[in-house]
Amino acid sequence: MHNTLKKNETFMMTDDQTCLISECLDTDMPLSNKLNTLGLKYNDLRYLNSYTKKWTGRKAASLNDFEKVADGIPFVSFFTGCGGIDLGLEALGFSHVAGFEIHELFCKTLRANRPNWKIFGPPTHSGDISNFEDCEPALSQMITTPFEGVFIGGPPCQPFSIAANQRFSKKGENFKRTGFDNKSKGNLLFDYLSLILRFRPKVFVIENVPGLRDIDSGSQLNEAVRIMEKAGYTVEKPKVLNASDYSIPQNRKRLFVVGHRTKHLWQWPEKHEKKVGCGSVLRNQFVDANNAETRQHNAGSIKRYMMLDYGKRDQLGRVDRLDPTLPSKTVIAGGINGGGRSHLHPEVPRTLSVRECARLQTFPDNYIFKGPTARQFTQVGNAVPPVLAAEIGIKLNEFFKLQN
Repeated sequence: MHNTLKKNETFMMTDDQTCLISECLDTDMPLSNKLNTLGLKYNDLRYLNSYTKKWTGRKAASLNDFEKVADGIPFVSFFTGCGGIDLGLEALGFSHVAGFEIHELFCKTLRANRPNWKIFGPPTHSGDISNFEDCEPALSQMITTPFEGVFIGGPPCQPFSIAANQRFSKKGENFKRTGFDNKSKGNLLFDYLSLILRFRPKVFVIENVPGLRDIDSGSQLNEAVRIMEKAGYTVEKPKVLNASDYSIPQNRKRLFVVGHRTKHLWQWPEKHEKKVGCGSVLRNQFVDANNAETRQHNAGSIKRYMMLDYGKRDQLGRVDRLDPTLPSKTVIAGGINGGGRSHLHPEVPRTLSVRECARLQTFPDNYIFKGPTARQFTQVGNAVPPVLAAEIGIKLNEFFKLQN
């Protein structure tokens, strides 16, 4: 019966879908091949209970919601990644002075989307914050000391991340969070502080996972605060913000530390009244969008996925079906050598595309991620949601206005 299905027909009758999957399993025919012969795509597949829930609330926040109010306040970003923080500040009218990024592929993404930004990174520069002798001269040609602007950056979070360590067996040597003992990444926080002390920005922001606050019982972060206070900075108490509290359709907790050379009182962004479900940005399938390629799952995986109810987990693949009426689970990056697992689409039994993850992160649809798909997932999953950065930027702008 399913050989007569026409293109754009959906498997609303799950018996047809079940028969098709069973045929693939019985004949060892790749599901992707079978779908192609029928003129169908993975987006035509359905769960047993697709479209029984729907997000009917307000839309998710986007960068288009913000006005350019910052009047060119200059900022330098460190550990720029694919530019989530930078996009948020740009939307408010901050002036992008420079960004430092060590990974060449991430630099390609930055330069492709913002050719006017000055990016220090491969192949023209190391972009390595741990190399003070390389970064200091480059930056000293662009700004003066003290710098009447903002330094903002998030040292790589994997050494402090709970999610990163959940990928390993508890018996393995990688399971325990190594934090500042990680020789390649754990000390980048203090390398970042060295540049802050050299150029003395009016305000600096440190962004990381909440684990930065907890590792070594907080002793290392406390030491960083002590160093900056001794240098004359007022350092606000570290604050964990959840992106879902700011109309971002994703639960994502990030730690922020703000230090400044003023006598003013810092104010954190106020939470929005209600959260926004991930269905607000996952209604369209992005068939023709950039970075919208979806994984070609085998028939066995689809057979398991299609049985899942909203919010339930496939234990074998360790992926969760999202509930469109709730913020999504955190978009995961994975390590630099491997992309993170994306969650399952609320209505289609497949994992999310890079573009769909980027939407959960509030990246604009026209922002393109370079490199292999796995590396695209890494870039998106490592980023601060641009809208969350903009919320911080609003308070930074108000802070500078108080000074004036």
